Amino acid sequence: MSQITADQRLADFQAIPVIDISGLLHGDAAARQAVADNLGRAARDVGFFQMVGHGIDLPLREGLITQAKRFFAQPEAIKMERYIGLYHHHRGYVPPGEESPDPNKPDMKEAFDLAFELPSDDPEVLAGTPLLGPNPWPDLDGFREPIAAYYEAAYQVGRALMGGFARALGLDEQQLLRHVTKPPSQLRLIHYPYNPDAEDAQGIGAHTDYECFTLLLPTAPGLEVMNGAGKWIDVPYQEDALVVNIGDMLEIWSNGEFVATSHRVRKVKQERYSFPLFFACDYHTEVAPLPELVERHGKAHYAPLKAGDHLYAQTIQTFRYLRERLAKGEITLPEGAREVGSLGQHGKHSAAQDGKPAS
Repeated sequence: MSQITADQRLADFQAIPVIDISGLLHGDAAARQAVADNLGRAARDVGFFQMVGHGIDLPLREGLITQAKRFFAQPEAIKMERYIGLYHHHRGYVPPGEESPDPNKPDMKEAFDLAFELPSDDPEVLAGTPLLGPNPWPDLDGFREPIAAYYEAAYQVGRALMGGFARALGLDEQQLLRHVTKPPSQLRLIHYPYNPDAEDAQGIGAHTDYECFTLLLPTAPGLEVMNGAGKWIDVPYQEDALVVNIGDMLEIWSNGEFVATSHRVRKVKQERYSFPLFFACDYHTEVAPLPELVERHGKAHYAPLKAGDHLYAQTIQTFRYLRERLAKGEITLPEGAREVGSLGQHGKHSAAQDGKPAS
């Protein structure tokens, strides 16, 4: 499958498909394959879909949203006690302006970031592996349990999706899952404050996600996806749906058969919350085009990368406190670090505008 063919397919999409994954979670082999076929079509032709039948029930979703509202309603000084820059494994409170795929255009939102929970005495944590460790839970009664329960439910759905994506590529369900044991899979609690002076503009800048794929629980519309022609397509808000999109690592594993599609969030007056779970593989996994797909496509379209190093490099380039540590020589970019936005449709369009090949 050539890259030209992929671009032609992506140029045509004008809407985001809706996929019921209940058969993947509870069905027999035929039902799982039927869902996998739908996942594959969405991953190849759009890179995005809305997911229903996921089993993450309303009380779990409402528990997450309620606790996020409680946390963000606290005074800034209290939230800053868990400032992300106080920790060495990239978890905690992200104040407005801290994060930006483009340093010249800070994203005016706030967030609380947590990830796969590992104890302080885990060998990976003791070894100083970036992005791995315990979560700095706030001193807020009743906060941790609903958040952790939602994380576990969404993470298990992510594992099922990983098996489904493998099936969609003609692989065994476990072929990719064997690389998911204690991944730096991050859950973000994101708050877009009400801004009566806001004009309809960028809220989160155009980007692809760094991991394998993302499971997003939104509370309002505003998400837009770039098709292959460079046109922005709205993702309609559907109350019972989670939005799923392909990330950089699954694009590489699939040798470009699945595409990490660029997306952004509009900046509007309405107050909003958003909850993405970025489903990753283990830090030390080498992600390279799978041999079966290289044979199918005739050649490898991507160079290998180490999953964790890619994620860490992109994070360093995106967060102010890490860019400052980098400038001071306190940390270094992993070898072979790619520029932010160099993969997916955004990377292709940016490279074309600059007159150079995409990475």
